[in-house]
Amino acid sequence: MALTPKKSKERAAQLRALLAHHAHRYYTLDAPELSDSAYDALHRELRTLEETYPELAHNDSITQRIIGDALPELKKVRHTVEQWSFNDAFTKEEVQAFDERVRKMSGAAQTYDLELKIDGLKVVFTYLKGRLSLAATRGDGVVGEDVTHTIRTIRSVPERLLRPIDLVAEGEVYLTRSGFEKLNKMREKQGESLFANPRNAAAGSLRQLDPSIAAERPLGVFFYDVAQTSGAMPETQSGELEYLKGLGLPVNPEHAHADALEEVFAYWEKWRGSAREEVDYQLDGVVLKVESRSAQEMLGYTGKAPRFAIAYKFPPEQVETIVEDISLQVGRTGKLTPVAHLRPVLVAGSTVARATLHNADFITEKDIRVGDTVILQKAGDVIPEVVSVITALRPKGAKAWLFPTHSALCGGDGRIERIEGEAAHRCVAPGSFAQQSRRLAHFASKGALDVSGMGKETVKLLLEQNLISEFDDIFELTTDELLTLDGFEETKAAKLVKAIAAAKRVPLDRLIIGLGIPHVGEENAYLLATHFGTLAKLKAANEETLSRIEGIGPIIGRSVHTWFAHEENRALLARLSKHLSVQKVAAPSKGPLTGQTVVITGTLPTLSREEAEARVRAAGGKAGSSVSAKTSFVVAGEEAGSKLAKAEALGVPVISESEFLKRLSA
Repeated sequence: MALTPKKSKERAAQLRALLAHHAHRYYTLDAPELSDSAYDALHRELRTLEETYPELAHNDSITQRIIGDALPELKKVRHTVEQWSFNDAFTKEEVQAFDERVRKMSGAAQTYDLELKIDGLKVVFTYLKGRLSLAATRGDGVVGEDVTHTIRTIRSVPERLLRPIDLVAEGEVYLTRSGFEKLNKMREKQGESLFANPRNAAAGSLRQLDPSIAAERPLGVFFYDVAQTSGAMPETQSGELEYLKGLGLPVNPEHAHADALEEVFAYWEKWRGSAREEVDYQLDGVVLKVESRSAQEMLGYTGKAPRFAIAYKFPPEQVETIVEDISLQVGRTGKLTPVAHLRPVLVAGSTVARATLHNADFITEKDIRVGDTVILQKAGDVIPEVVSVITALRPKGAKAWLFPTHSALCGGDGRIERIEGEAAHRCVAPGSFAQQSRRLAHFASKGALDVSGMGKETVKLLLEQNLISEFDDIFELTTDELLTLDGFEETKAAKLVKAIAAAKRVPLDRLIIGLGIPHVGEENAYLLATHFGTLAKLKAANEETLSRIEGIGPIIGRSVHTWFAHEENRALLARLSKHLSVQKVAAPSKGPLTGQTVVITGTLPTLSREEAEARVRAAGGKAGSSVSAKTSFVVAGEEAGSKLAKAEALGVPVISESEFLKRLSA
């Protein structure tokens, strides 16, 4: 849901304040309150707002500068070479866009050096005449902290280089994953607070005044960039790694060269998968760097990041998004589960638009409201769950959500009751799951929205997995979600998503049929669609107007008016309007069947019943649902049944499909 310029300005201000708070907790205090991926998601949202509304972007925005302040306890040092951070990419499309920018700015296609992005702490090392002189944290990119005393405790950092040269090099200090687990177990036994992640554990270790604390921890380091050297500067990025290695500095052997983006994506997929578990350090992505040093220098930097490199992140486990609505999902036993409808977001490699809210107590405990910004997490389930609410971003006037007393999902009078002794609610009337399953299958059927591949069994499966609950949920299904279901492979999932997309353009009469309004069949739906022209006019019609329409009458008129007057149905139509393009249906014109009532029965050789009835209406006739003395003729196919028998008994003419087609062309 797009924000207005005014709302965007308010949202951006809230995000800046929130990000500043969490950046201080993360980078300066090493005591994060959000996961890395959740912080990245908030940062990404702010950056998108600033790109959409350039007037919101400021030089001092957190998106335009390096984050991190020096601790007062540690000596501040000014970097001889200004430090940068990488811009992030989360999708193939963003990597392709980066490559296109590089090609355009450099005037040629470039190759890339690929390096693993280790989740550690960046440190700038200075060697004078081959001897370690200074090690400093990145800080704000200009001023960092002197951590030489703790760096010297890391065994893999040499005091002397193999050559007596001057060097400024950049590296990543990390805590091994196995060491991180042991460290937290030890801290737990001692009653100390646990580190949130290996990165903060590494940072906390280096920022100790007492170097003996760092010495006890399994810290490692990989060098990856030459900032300055008194020797000959390598001509390529991979050459830099070899140069550093030749000086006796530890370099991660897991790097690669890519001549094309296909190789970039293959390398990323490899390390996103099982290879990631084979190394004893935390990874959160792959860094692409233009191989040529001369091209790097020509491309240069933005205010905070190099134009020649980008961090291609692995799918986040936690993200932030907005709760746009809360609805109910009915299960096989009639149990009702609240589901959050979300602004679509990518989490753990899948695009999701809904999350389970479990029960009323879960919603109350976390105080989840419509309009809230929430942290979302996916941990192997088909749909993710809400971890927490960022109340600092809550819109004014957001009200607490209360479990309703009635629902259209339930049979009978729609009553809901809380199960005694449990946190769960259920429909009072039995058979509510079956009822909802039939409603959804009818909506997707050939005679209504015609979603190919969404038959009764598929609908039941989607209901059971909490992927759909109401009609509009169908249009939010993604390939990623379908691939988690039994019996769905890529081709089948892609076909269904394509069929759903095609169904978004729907004639008004087919939509009316799909809504399942009592007493409204195909012919009535056609009459209503051609009479009113638009859904808005039909929705606004009063009972008297509806009842006066020829062929509708008081019973159907009352039913239609009652359905559209119901608040839940009006809310459903509002949600559907976000997905559907409803097409006008041409009013009946004079033709070869004008004034005639035709009944189609049985299986015709080439036409479906829906197609045959549509041709009747296009020819000016009326498609009847039952045979009477007023029926002009019956078109009968195989297994015609009782309608054929009644036509013969009443003396109503019966013709074949071929004769029917002849009359249409007369």
